[in-house]
Amino acid sequence: METIDLMDNLMSLQFEHGVREEEVPWLFLQSRSRGLMIEACAHAAFFCRLLQALRKMDGSTSVSMLPLEEEEEDLYKKSSKRDLKVGIIGGGRLGKQLALVLLHRASIPAHSLHISTRRPETLTDLQKMGIQCFYHNCFLVDWANLVFLCCLPSQLPHICLEINNRLEKSCIVYSLVTAVPLPRLKQLLCHTTILRPQYQCAETYIDIWGSNEDIKSALQDPEIVQATSPYRTDGGITLNIKWLEAVFYTALNICTLKEIPYQQALEILSDLCLSVHQKTCGEDKTNCPRFIVTNFVNQAFAKTLNPSNVFPWFDLIAVQLKETPFSQHLRKTVTLQEHLTVLYCASLGISLSQETEEEEEEEEEEEEAPSQEP
Repeated sequence: METIDLMDNLMSLQFEHGVREEEVPWLFLQSRSRGLMIEACAHAAFFCRLLQALRKMDGSTSVSMLPLEEEEEDLYKKSSKRDLKVGIIGGGRLGKQLALVLLHRASIPAHSLHISTRRPETLTDLQKMGIQCFYHNCFLVDWANLVFLCCLPSQLPHICLEINNRLEKSCIVYSLVTAVPLPRLKQLLCHTTILRPQYQCAETYIDIWGSNEDIKSALQDPEIVQATSPYRTDGGITLNIKWLEAVFYTALNICTLKEIPYQQALEILSDLCLSVHQKTCGEDKTNCPRFIVTNFVNQAFAKTLNPSNVFPWFDLIAVQLKETPFSQHLRKTVTLQEHLTVLYCASLGISLSQETEEEEEEEEEEEEAPSQEP
């Protein structure tokens, strides 16, 4: 169904109508804020898809990060022990939009989403969808495998004091409180399994982020999804690639938690993340990248591993603040970057190969079209 903007052409109801002339140059901040929220929600959805796939994987079943046609019906299915349990602390604008994106774009079932907020009564729409909303941060942390921090920076010290003694080593904390750096988060939470995406904004950019539809609807737009890809800078927002490194080391930690031998863990990660190919790969996929042990640990440590050994538990804060073997591998391996870009877009329902084919067809049609000149 097409979205209708009821305020279209009603200038007196537009946000810009009340802006003074000297404030007009600052209107770009509205677009930038929306772009940052879209990027944050899209990256969180990708991360949740990866974790959900890893949790559902067993020795006899292969799973995929790609969305399926029947996923909308699965949002309200019965719970399973292998489901990823996601908690959100903070029910403001970001927390609400994140919940909707995870529900509809990351296929996290409603029963696997809980929100802790001081005003749960304001989230009746989410509660009607089956998402539990309450005010009990400790209960949420005890229950969740993954906790998103979507609170105000001023609230964070009190929240961390509440939950830091309740965090299990395996519980992943994903901070969207951009004003608080990783070392401070580590100090507040006494925890190292923390991810925090970092974004940088360009001074000048083309606004592609839209203005009216909600975030989950915006992420159905192929142009917007491609702009949020980790290696793209469309829309003037750049993601620090250390986030992507932390995502993969998190995946290895999950394999370690499940006591999966390191060689098998690498095969799982390769099959899950590098099995989506671009058109240029052709039928022969022998040149496509695969993960090996020295992509993630140094050679000296790799030589000490026996086939039955698992990977060590990786400190995610150290991964995001220091150089790692994977940092170098990501930088120098262009084919890996390309495959991860294709995977990222495909996990959010956008096929880059299909987009490329459509562009080529349009170019061919333009070339074949008869000239209109007299």
